[in-house]
Amino acid sequence: MDSAPGLSMIKDGFIYKALSGFYYVKSEEGTTECRARGRFRLDKSTPLVGDNVSFKPTEHGKGLLTEIHPRKNSFVRPPLANIDKMVIIASEAIPVTDTFLIDRMTAIAADSDCEPVICINKTDIDAADKLYSIYSDVGYTTVRTSALTGEGICSLVDVIDESICAFTGNSGVGKSSILNAIEPDFGISVGDISKKLGRGRHTTRHVELYRLSCGALVADTPGFSAFDSSHLTDKDRLQFLFPEFETYIGSCRYLDCAHIKEPDCAITDALKNGKLQQTRYESYVRLYEQALEYKEWEHRQ
Repeated sequence: MDSAPGLSMIKDGFIYKALSGFYYVKSEEGTTECRARGRFRLDKSTPLVGDNVSFKPTEHGKGLLTEIHPRKNSFVRPPLANIDKMVIIASEAIPVTDTFLIDRMTAIAADSDCEPVICINKTDIDAADKLYSIYSDVGYTTVRTSALTGEGICSLVDVIDESICAFTGNSGVGKSSILNAIEPDFGISVGDISKKLGRGRHTTRHVELYRLSCGALVADTPGFSAFDSSHLTDKDRLQFLFPEFETYIGSCRYLDCAHIKEPDCAITDALKNGKLQQTRYESYVRLYEQALEYKEWEHRQ
């Protein structure tokens, strides 16, 4: 029996969901449930949500991935690719977000050619003026929202319009609640806040890109700690992942200045003169120390 017309033709699309070894690809024909060719395992090139791919239809609604197109960026944990903007959800209300966790994510985003967007949620409880000042002064796009009242939700939609985005934040800060405020029909599961621990029970079970009515594609990802730390293992590159350092890089006495204890360091001098945020600098030092301790062989699969 002849196959249905068009089944043998190679088609293009993108992976919007991955679950249990199946990849769900959006294309002009709709959604196709695909398996990956065995050669991907041999090449150690795992398809990721967000990948632009080619696939060969094998039967109605099913297919086989044949090619992964070049990526803008990729993350092993969580498994995502081609992210334009990383929306970092934070809060000054319970659970209060540690600024180091935010700074770690802005550095990961910068290292991955991905624009960080700081979204300060739960402003109906705490306006988080200090947190807002820290990140808006650096020059990051910073938005204040309340998933409960709807404050700032339209501004956030304007920021992510027509982009592929990953939402991340410490558990309980309101990632899923914000997505539900943007698109109430999603009905994404929202965990209750544990009053004892001051944090939420994470409810997201898989990584999936959701299409918003504004045209954006959004992934509701696991919390901060889930992002692969291997992005931040080059201690010499770290200084370039803090945009407020740019003015001072190259002005230190020593060309290989680590900006920690060296004399005549332009960055530590700027810090003493109040030109840099103390919490941001402390995050840089902490990330630098972590990069020094990183041993690549310990993390090989």
